[in-house]
Amino acid sequence: QVQLVESGGGLVQPGGSLTLSCAASGFSFSTAAMRWYRQAPGKERELVAVISSAGGSTRYADSVKGRFTISRDNLKNTVYLQMNSLKPEDTAVYYCNVWIGRDFWGQGTQVTVSS
Repeated sequence: QVQLVESGGGLVQPGGSLTLSCAASGFSFSTAAMRWYRQAPGKERELVAVISSAGGSTRYADSVKGRFTISRDNLKNTVYLQMNSLKPEDTAVYYCNVWIGRDFWGQGTQVTVSS
């Protein structure tokens, strides 16, 4: 079955950096586009970044452009989200997502940006 397991979240000061990882299994990872979403308290889940199956194409939410980088390693079945220059408004639970006939989600990893 499809499994997505996120890791790498934590508490970081404003201006700091974190790298999230999502280990995928149960499907043909190298043929699937992957996405990172986030959901802040009291807000709807929003799309943060998308990467194509081979990694050659990426797209970002305006709010994270120039600060976040999505990447993938198809040999390790893992997608990453490098987050730099973090702001308090980046505080959220971050979710890995893949669509294979329907949406599949990981359990999420908490990112808190606070001094």
